Amino acid sequence: EHLRICPQDYTCCASRTEEQLSQRSGADLRALGAEAAAFLLSTLSSRQHRFQDFFRELLAGAERSLQNMFTRSYGHLYAQHARLFQGLFVELRRHLQGVQPGLDEALGDFWAQLLERMVPLLNPQYSFPAGYLECVGRQADGLRAFGDSPRQLRMQVSRAFIAARAFVQGLATGRDVVAQAVQLSPTRECRWAHMRLSYCPLCRGTPTLKPCSGFCLNVMKGCLASTTELEPEWERYLDAMTQLVERLGGPFNFELAADSIGVKISEGIMYLQEHGVRTSAKVFQSCGSPRPAPARSRRAPREETKRRFRTYSPEEKPTTAAGTNLDRLISDVKEKLRLMRRFWVMLPHTLCSDEKVAADVTNEDLCWNGQARGRYLPDVTGDGLVNQINNPEVEVDISQPDLATRQHLLALRSATSRLVGACNGQDVDFQDAVGMPSESSGERGCVWLGGRECLASRQGQAVPWEECNESSWASSCSAGQ
Repeated sequence: EHLRICPQDYTCCASRTEEQLSQRSGADLRALGAEAAAFLLSTLSSRQHRFQDFFRELLAGAERSLQNMFTRSYGHLYAQHARLFQGLFVELRRHLQGVQPGLDEALGDFWAQLLERMVPLLNPQYSFPAGYLECVGRQADGLRAFGDSPRQLRMQVSRAFIAARAFVQGLATGRDVVAQAVQLSPTRECRWAHMRLSYCPLCRGTPTLKPCSGFCLNVMKGCLASTTELEPEWERYLDAMTQLVERLGGPFNFELAADSIGVKISEGIMYLQEHGVRTSAKVFQSCGSPRPAPARSRRAPREETKRRFRTYSPEEKPTTAAGTNLDRLISDVKEKLRLMRRFWVMLPHTLCSDEKVAADVTNEDLCWNGQARGRYLPDVTGDGLVNQINNPEVEVDISQPDLATRQHLLALRSATSRLVGACNGQDVDFQDAVGMPSESSGERGCVWLGGRECLASRQGQAVPWEECNESSWASSCSAGQ
């Protein structure tokens, strides 16, 4: 029968068999990509869980430390107001998980509510109805009742939490991009080329004859031409991840930030007690003179509030249940990120260096060259999409990467923007990073993908350029026109 892919002379395959093997070759290529990416997927996934669990355990430890210290210092008085402190840690956990967008408001509310509870304790001779206490809470920022502790806590905690959350999300984004990028959808030209590479020797009756290395490289470079275009953005992503994880071990140290929560609250309370008379006078001036209480209540203990949380020495830094502290986690993940560099551009070389896929480069005369046993004569093309213009094995559209790759590039750019923002102590949201309206806002919009295509923000699919510029869409694509 007439074969369309393999050589026409002696063959063991019918045309139907050839077509079946062609379809199978596409699945084989996807399997090879998934196998090559297994290290990236397992590493990014496992490190995401490790860092996430570690940050959660540190925050839980900080809450336990505060509870233990305040219970020792204030006893029943703390138990009466424990919900306030528990609520703060609920907000901190929500922020760490990405549910709560910012910490400033949550911290501000905490200090305001703490002041509402402290003023009556400092002035037990007066009665403070709910309306009066609301006025007290509104004065918290202007009074600076807790000294500089609120500002210091906000700076240290916010930057560390932004960095921790962005890093964990960055690991997840990298994992998702890799998982999706290696789910290849080979074109017909790619499937046919891979068929000639892998199964035509079978049809010629030489199933053990391996493809020549150069032949394999040209086929893989052609099939993975779009995917290799991830490399520049992937490198920027890895740079940002490395820089941020270094910040997590330095100025944005999450261990120190978690440990400082109870310390700064304790210092703030002591500052208020030491300046209680002056603060109370300012409160009375702003909110009016309170009414005398019918009976005096006991004063809050003062001397015990001078206790401090002990700090950790380098030898006894807190560890997770797995016994890993932040320094070791950072050292480990930096090395793993280093090993991930040049993954996409080297992917064709990685696949063809597998002895199951192609013959060794030293075995040039005893390999399958696409027609028979012998040396592969065509030159091996360069790396990247543009260099495939003269690929002798696969016809490639070099005008731009395919849609799936452009979506992956968008995800990497967004993640990198968030990571760079976190390095600067800024909580950059995804929509801010790429100019897309939020899903919850109900707006519609699109992002320029190059050429005359856009990515619809809500549908997550390509739409014609003209539709992007219609009045029903946001005008964010016009910047790329």
